[in-house]
Amino acid sequence: MVIKTAEEIELLRENALIVSKTLAAVASYIKPGVQTITLDKIAEEFIRSEGAVPGFKGYRGFPATLCVSVNEEVVHGIPGERVLLNGDIVSIDCGCRKHGYYGDSAYTFAVGEVKPDVIRLLDRTKESLFKGVEAAVAGKRVGDIGSAVQDFVEGFGYSVVRELVGHGIGKSLHEKPDIPNYGKRGSGPKLPEGLTLCIEPMINLGMKNVIQAKDGWTIYTADRMPSAHFELTVVVRKEKAEVLSTFRYIEEVQ
Repeated sequence: MVIKTAEEIELLRENALIVSKTLAAVASYIKPGVQTITLDKIAEEFIRSEGAVPGFKGYRGFPATLCVSVNEEVVHGIPGERVLLNGDIVSIDCGCRKHGYYGDSAYTFAVGEVKPDVIRLLDRTKESLFKGVEAAVAGKRVGDIGSAVQDFVEGFGYSVVRELVGHGIGKSLHEKPDIPNYGKRGSGPKLPEGLTLCIEPMINLGMKNVIQAKDGWTIYTADRMPSAHFELTVVVRKEKAEVLSTFRYIEEVQ
C-alpha cells in the first residue's frame, strides 16, 4: 500500500475531477443512435483539452480512451461501430493521467426508456457504491468495504462479480490493495489514513458468473442478464472518506 502525501492527494484530485468532467461531457451525447466510438472520441478530445492524456489507451494494450460496456457487458468493452439503442444501459469507465498520477471513474447510463427493473439495478448499484465509501475509514479493513456493498445488493437478489475488483490508485492505475465488492466485516488488510482507493461495484441482475469475450477484453455476464458499474476515487480518512471524484457534473447534464 502506498500512503499519499497531501501534495499527491491534490494531484489525484485534479485527475479525479478531469475524469468526472469527461464523463459529463460524454453523458450529454448518450442517446439512441449514437455509436460507441463517437463517445470515445469526445472523451479523448476533452481529456487532452485539460492537459491530461487518456489513462486507459495503451494500458496493457487496451486500444481506446473509454471502456464502453453495454447491457450484459460488465466492464472493459471496446468502443466501436456499435450503436446504442433505446432501452440499453451503458457503463462508461474513464481514466486519465496528468502530472504522473491517474484518475479513474465510472458511471452506468440509461439510454432512452429503460425497463424499471433495470433502472432499479442502476440506482441500487450506485447506492451500494456509497455504502462502500462509508466503510473506507481509517482503522477499518478491506473486508468492511466489500461487505457493505455485498450485504446491500444481495438483499435485493442481485449478485456481485467476484473476478473483478476495485483497487488502489496513484502513480499507477492499479495499486494495492485490491478492493473486492464482497467479503467479511473485519477481514483483510487494515485501511491506513491517506490511502487512495477506487471503489467500483459491478453488480449483476442475474447470476454472478462472467465470461471473457474473444476480443480478450470485454467481460460479460454468463446468463446475458444486465450488469451495472459505478466507480469513485476516495481517500481513507479518520472519520469519513474524502471523495475525490464526483457524479455531480453528470447529474447536471442528465
